[in-house]
Amino acid sequence: MQVTIQLGSDANRTELFGPGDKYLRRIRESFDVQITARDGNVIVRGTKEQVDKAAELIERMQRRLVERGALRLEDVEELAAQRKSGIEPGESQAIVVYSRKGMIEPFTKGQMKYVETMLKDDLTFCTGPAGTGKTYLAVAIGVSMLKKKQIRKIILARPAVEAGERLGFLPGDMQAKVNPYLRPLFDSLEDMMEFSQMRKFLEMDIIEIIPLAFMRGRTLNEAVIICDEAQNTLPSQMLMFLTRMGRGSKVIITGDITQIDLESKQRSGMVDAIEKLRGTKGIGIVGLTQADIVRHSLVQSIVEAYDNRKRE
Repeated sequence: MQVTIQLGSDANRTELFGPGDKYLRRIRESFDVQITARDGNVIVRGTKEQVDKAAELIERMQRRLVERGALRLEDVEELAAQRKSGIEPGESQAIVVYSRKGMIEPFTKGQMKYVETMLKDDLTFCTGPAGTGKTYLAVAIGVSMLKKKQIRKIILARPAVEAGERLGFLPGDMQAKVNPYLRPLFDSLEDMMEFSQMRKFLEMDIIEIIPLAFMRGRTLNEAVIICDEAQNTLPSQMLMFLTRMGRGSKVIITGDITQIDLESKQRSGMVDAIEKLRGTKGIGIVGLTQADIVRHSLVQSIVEAYDNRKRE
């Protein structure tokens, strides 16, 4: 099958195709189609299903280029993931937060279910491999609710567990010691607000980024409370965290239960909690998969290769 797409007059072809036609090559690899650019048109050849998906992706790329005045490889990969998952334009539920790449929105069916669950339920568990947006979308929900004044605080917590290596003594004060564990949460937050605003919120304790152990003894009202890397909590730690939830609060717990860094005889608090709380009204449980990975396309291949090796 062959489809010819006429490029809009406002589209900058160099921007649309990418440096050295990099974006077109990515479309060819993603959908196994042939693409030829000629006389202001793009010709796509291949099977009907794949040609339709590739053609729709190119149309979306043109719209995004016109809307934002620029197109990046990350945009192409996210739009491709959205198209592969079957999400139609306008179907995904945008979160009212702008990152450096524009409006944040789910790009796969799994991510869309995750966002809907976080908005609907007061307690959400989300499991999934690296690159599925578990932490990023949770932080986006928190920032969105804070900006709309639906909550008063965001609490981001993480267990300080080393990923298979011993870091030894770390110099500096307490903040310097725990910063390496909390850095991924800062990265997500920095993508959604100006640095000056983030620093102001941190100084005023409107946003707190803390080790999980610092949660003990607190009751948190009107807050979004996120526990990241929760697969590395013990059952006692998870119970402590869950009981911090106060009036008007929303709790989101994320983790990859295939990458548990606890001692071999220790049970994951996240796995334990999901088993005990499954089916409880008001608690949502979402499992993201390889199909929901929206980082660099190689991440999906890496995760799949490791999973296949485990099954051998």
